[in-house]
Amino acid sequence: MKFGIIGAGQIGGTLTRRLSALGHQVLVANSRGPDTLTGLASETGARAVTASEAVHEVDLVVLTIPEARVRDLPKGLFNDLPLDVPLIDTGNYYPRERDGQILDIEQGLPESRWVEQEIGHPVIKAFNNIYAKQLLELGKPAGTPGRIALPVAGDDPLLKAVVMAMVNELGFDPVDAGVIADSWRQQPGSPVYCTDLSMAGVVSALAKANRERSPRWTATPDSPGSFDAPA
Repeated sequence: MKFGIIGAGQIGGTLTRRLSALGHQVLVANSRGPDTLTGLASETGARAVTASEAVHEVDLVVLTIPEARVRDLPKGLFNDLPLDVPLIDTGNYYPRERDGQILDIEQGLPESRWVEQEIGHPVIKAFNNIYAKQLLELGKPAGTPGRIALPVAGDDPLLKAVVMAMVNELGFDPVDAGVIADSWRQQPGSPVYCTDLSMAGVVSALAKANRERSPRWTATPDSPGSFDAPA
């Protein structure tokens, strides 16, 4: 498959490495330009491109950038992306550490629904509840006891199935987490967030999730601070 990845941070860089190692063609972009990605491209064999190139004639797109930076993406970036090409949103809202207040999310709009509204294109929510190190190192063959499972939420069953197959190929058990309206169940602070659960554990954790945002995941008048000193 041919993947376009927008964002070369921890998750974006990890997916570039893993997908390239599996033999896929990867186009990777960031906000600073292809010249800043020569090291990653040399290491992995991926091709460093612009964001607009990363969404052109690919089989799947991954958007993996800080939540607040979604508003800085080029206008109309996804206008020509066919609706039968899955667009994965891996993002999380960290108001106190990085993003500051995003009022719609604070008022209950699921993070990925907000992303959809900002970019004008439907998304599939995946890879947001696992640390990059685990994603890089802990994938196991299907059927391995204790294999980590990852939730996948989306409104289109066919697109969601493509992403779930990708999750499986990367070495994790995919769990259908419902539609995007339900994707709050895998947001930061939920029982499934960064807990490395099995398939049964993920199903149980999703069912136990509480939609109300706790103070830990809610902006304050001083937000944002930093990951070392949340505000």
